[in-house]
Order: sequence, then structure tokens, then C-alpha cells
Amino acid sequence: MLAALPVAAEEVAYITCQNGDALSVIDLAAGTEIDRWPVPGKPAGVAVSHGGVFTVSADSKTLRKHDPHSGAIIKSTTLDGGPIGVAHDAARGQLFVSDWYNARIWVLDDSRLATRDELTVGAAPAGLAISEDGRFVASADRDADQVSIFDADTLDLRHRVDVGTRPFGLRFAPDGRLFVGNVGSNDLTVIDAAGGGVQATVPVGERPYGVAFAKGRAFVTNQYEDSVSVIDLKTLEPVATLTTGEYPEGIDTSSDGTRIVVANWFDNSITIFDAEALSVLNEIDTCDGPRAFGVFLMGDSE
Repeated sequence: MLAALPVAAEEVAYITCQNGDALSVIDLAAGTEIDRWPVPGKPAGVAVSHGGVFTVSADSKTLRKHDPHSGAIIKSTTLDGGPIGVAHDAARGQLFVSDWYNARIWVLDDSRLATRDELTVGAAPAGLAISEDGRFVASADRDADQVSIFDADTLDLRHRVDVGTRPFGLRFAPDGRLFVGNVGSNDLTVIDAAGGGVQATVPVGERPYGVAFAKGRAFVTNQYEDSVSVIDLKTLEPVATLTTGEYPEGIDTSSDGTRIVVANWFDNSITIFDAEALSVLNEIDTCDGPRAFGVFLMGDSE
């Protein structure tokens, strides 16, 4: 174990490492890993807040709530199925966890990790996302080639939307649109979340995985091209293609919107980009097999 997380860290990345059964805690300003937590069971999914860091270990079917400073396990539970993705609805005190094997989403209390409800979705749900205004929660139903959108307050199904082939990662843009990465058709589906209509299909690189937003742009990791596609949010036209480490997966935006952070699974590293200049600011080593599937950055302002 390394030094405990400093309370005053400007921005911290919590990077789940599937191969290493661990989580790297990285101070972005210092440019160094400041802690490493043991997380058995091949962790992939992650969701962070000041109230806790939530990890999902697929092999052991374990959902854990960690103290964000020490890594100590506050609470854990075993879910009978195939948990993979996680999203935290802090305003309502609830977690959403996707069940890859049983076409459902668990809704859990974020304190006790007790199940409140189960939502039916399409086959092999993976990524989960909550809109910035808190109105909607969405799941990427990979083997159904669709997205399910629910009312986050009532948990009623609002829409099922056909997308590209094998959607996996997704995220809501600041303007409320839902961007879905389709790993099988190498494109993004852009959805009007409120109305449920598809607004556009946008080509990106090979095997798009995760999506993040900053400076009026969408950033999409392309696993098989070791790159990030940068898309203008107004025109949906390509802006640039950025080179990452090998096999980029998780991607997130710093709390101030100035940096994009990418987890490189095969390189055991993260790459930090300037979101405006689109240049590399730093590359930092992590534990083995970083996936960081979800929201993994936390800043002082959050």
C-alpha cells in the first residue's frame, strides 16, 4: 500500500484494474499513483462520489462501497448474476448495476447496498449512465442492439431505442443527448433522451468503447485503434483523432472540464489530454489491466 489519499488532492482518478484485482488511486496534479487498493474478483465497473467509491468485480459478483480516502470497504454485497456496470444516483441515494446474464438492472440503496427494485432491459446490458439533470438512467443492451431509458425518479420505462451493433458504453452529453458507442458497427448513436428518437449516427474508430465530453466536444475511445475520436457536439463532425496507449477503454472528464483521462488496458497506464488543445499532458502508470468502466474522476468541487 502507498500513502493514504490526501484530502486536498485537486483531482483524483480511481482506476479499476481487472487483471491486477486492484484499484489505482492517482493524483492527477501530482502525476503519480498515491494508493493501490486490493479489489478481488476482476473489477471493471466503477462509480465515484465523495460519499464513496463503488466497484463491481465481475468474477466474484461483488459490489463494494469503499471509503474514498482509505479504500476501506464500508459495505459489500454479492449479486446473483453477472454484474458489470454501475452508476450512482447520489441525489436519490441509489445505485444502478447492470446484470449481463439476466437482462436486468439492479436498483440498490447506496448506503446498505440492499436491493430496492429490478428493471427489465435487453440482453447483455453493459454500460449505465445517468443524465446530468438527474431525469434519466440509461443502459446499453449489447446483445439486443438497443438502449433502454428509464425515468430515474419513478423507474418507469420511457423508451427502448434501436442503435448500432453491440452497444457497450454510453453517456449523456451536457445538453441532455445520449451518446452510445457501438462496438460492432464502429459508430455512435445520438439519441434525444426525452423523446426517444435517434438524431444521428456518427462514424468513429474501430470498436468504440467509452464516451466523455468537454469543451463542446465528444471524446470516444477506440479499443482496436489505440485512439480517441474527437467529435464537435454542434455539427457532429470529426475534429481530431488522438493517439492513446494500447487498447483504451474507460474515459472521463475532470471536474473543471479541462482534461480528458483515458485508461489504457494493455499498457497499464492512463493518458491525460488537454481538452482544449488536444495535446497529451501526462501518462501515468497504473495497476495491471486498467478498465475504469464508468465515472472514475473526482475533484474538489464535486
